[in-house]
Amino acid sequence: MKDTDFIKQLKNQSRDAYSKLLDDFQDKVFGTCISFVPNKEDAQDIAQEVFVEVFKSISKFKGDSKLSTWIYRITTNKCLEFIRKRNTKKRFAFLQSITGQHFIIDKTQYFTEMNHPGVILENKEKSKALFAAINDLPETQCLVFTLHKIDGKSYQEIAEITNKTISSVESLMFRAKKNLQKILEHYYKKNL
Repeated sequence: MKDTDFIKQLKNQSRDAYSKLLDDFQDKVFGTCISFVPNKEDAQDIAQEVFVEVFKSISKFKGDSKLSTWIYRITTNKCLEFIRKRNTKKRFAFLQSITGQHFIIDKTQYFTEMNHPGVILENKEKSKALFAAINDLPETQCLVFTLHKIDGKSYQEIAEITNKTISSVESLMFRAKKNLQKILEHYYKKNL
């Protein structure tokens, strides 16, 4: 089946097309979600939101990019949206105002609840430090680094997913590596 026929069937809300879409992309979307949010339950929830959004928005898909690129764009946006919401201070300020207690959020615990399949590290301490460092990067650097180093996407694919030029992606990757080096160097000096 050609992509154009498949997209037409999706737009016509064909159950078979929806099933094929899930079969083709479910594992890939989950893999990307778990790269950004390495917690199985949250990654599954985000992946589910991605497919709801894809089904809701397929009528708006213009075909300017490949269907897979469009789906990855939705996936990365949903992941970043989740991370932003989780990190927002308003939620905790509300809890503080109700209980009068101060909450300290330890993001490093969240990011090591499971072993991420794309990151092979010998011990949990290194994994914890790495995910905390990646999470501390500016959003665009985190996005590019995660897509390239953890999901294995090429710079060309990342450029299409993020709507950036390849040179911009390369620049973000360079800055992400430099920032990670500084963050991790500081971590190891502090913990030795």
